[in-house]
Amino acid sequence: MFKKLVAIEPVSLIPSAEKQLYSFAGDVIMYHDVPSNDDEVAARIGDADAVLLSYTSRITRYALEKCPNVKYIGMCCSLYSPESANVDIRYAEQRGITVTGIRDYGDEGVVEYVISELVRCLHGFDQKPWDGMAREITGLKAGIIGLGKSGGMIADALKFFGADIAYFSRSEKKEAATKGYRFLPLPDLLAQCEVICCCLNKNTILLHEKEFEYLGDKKILFNTGLSPAWDEAPFLKWLDGDNLCFCDTTGALGGEYLLEQPNVRCMQVSTGRTRQAFVRLSEKVLANILEYNRGNNVL
Repeated sequence: MFKKLVAIEPVSLIPSAEKQLYSFAGDVIMYHDVPSNDDEVAARIGDADAVLLSYTSRITRYALEKCPNVKYIGMCCSLYSPESANVDIRYAEQRGITVTGIRDYGDEGVVEYVISELVRCLHGFDQKPWDGMAREITGLKAGIIGLGKSGGMIADALKFFGADIAYFSRSEKKEAATKGYRFLPLPDLLAQCEVICCCLNKNTILLHEKEFEYLGDKKILFNTGLSPAWDEAPFLKWLDGDNLCFCDTTGALGGEYLLEQPNVRCMQVSTGRTRQAFVRLSEKVLANILEYNRGNNVL
């Protein structure tokens, strides 16, 4: 059992999971607003040995240096790599602090978002049909950049509706080939596909000036990541053409100032934050704490 567990900001756990936290520590403190700076983060952590946070705050080396008792940090959000994390994992490792995160808890909502917006765009629901006449996803050439969990689920959903799927990732995937998905170099994918879905980790940028030249005009670009998948200057130039870009959040788009772009369609809401996603998130956060406690004999 931890001596003191602090959630330094809202962590989106369902009530039953939040209640269970009190069985993991002698003292539990839950903050319900976001700390304004590193000093406030450090002050909230204080003498705690366990810390929880979501994606809206950061725990930097500066904050951790002021909190010598920390042994465990639970990220109640996605953790893909130390570089993209909102915790200084490298420094935490030097201190012997265990940092855990979760994955694959909001993908279903993101898939539904992509299908919903694409159908509305192609058919012309409450807008002009993309092609001038209502059309189906059937036969659509769709390219997926990043065939991880969410990218794979988007590919599967598009295939169900009859799309022709191609993908680009760090390596070819055998399971994708069995489904009939074609692996293409990125320039070929961009040139050949009418719809492109970027499903990349945070702070991963693959679309530069040359890539937008390959992409060309009369294309639809989705970004389902947490940050832009492109350099801004060539992206803005591309937007001036006969193209559309769909993002669910302004973070994925690159900022609120881009909402004024006429060819941008942004929901300004995280489509992965559903009732079911909060249940999955809660279960995984608790499972991480239980696994840590078992491994360190602190149950």
